[in-house]
Amino acid sequence: MRGRLAANWILDRVSRTGADATLDKFRAPTPDGERTFANVMVEFPGTKTNAAWIVVMSHFDTMPNIGEGFQGANDGASTSGLLVALASALRRSGRQPESIALVWTDGEECRKAYGPNDGFQGSRRLAETFRARQRQVKAAICVDMLGDKNLNITLPANTTPVLKDIALAAAKRIGAEKKIVYKDDIVVKDDHSAFLDLGYPSIDLIDFDFGSAPGLNDWWHTPNDTLDKISAESLLVSGRLTAEILNALQQ
Repeated sequence: MRGRLAANWILDRVSRTGADATLDKFRAPTPDGERTFANVMVEFPGTKTNAAWIVVMSHFDTMPNIGEGFQGANDGASTSGLLVALASALRRSGRQPESIALVWTDGEECRKAYGPNDGFQGSRRLAETFRARQRQVKAAICVDMLGDKNLNITLPANTTPVLKDIALAAAKRIGAEKKIVYKDDIVVKDDHSAFLDLGYPSIDLIDFDFGSAPGLNDWWHTPNDTLDKISAESLLVSGRLTAEILNALQQ
């Protein structure tokens, strides 16, 4: 029920920007049996003939069974809000050469342990849909946990090298090079993995240093993931970085 309410809320907010958002409901297996999920998507077709697609994803679901009142302010909500703002900016900016899809994915979090039927249901559905439609994907960009007041963006090892280089150069152009680092010793399971598995160029922008002290991630998946830990400034930097990567991919 909470997931459906969240999806409908996002659909309403995106529609208010003037963008044409759609809801993709589907059934998928979980450790607790088959259940209904829903991705929210808005598409901005490109001007080029046979324009490729750039997919930007943020999951809106939160980890289950954390406790009453769990907010998931950073892990789920922060970048979902970033994508709403990005939808508004793209609608105002006019059509780009390449096509852009913004997608709020459901089912990113696992219920018990990540596996074939536990976690990433929304991104798997999305990647498989793009393959079934024979869409050319220039880049799949996952944004996650980027509202942290102490912003430290990680590019994990399971990132397509050319996209890593584009992201690092984009950060330098906007003066945010100290906010991002590539770590070749860290592999992060995130929504971009579903696209990587199908051979699409993919990148994960994630702040996996979300805690009470530098180097810790002790607020992740706990009741401490609350709104007071979120910074508008961090979201602005993350949004500018995402937009600059999109600009670079239009070249």
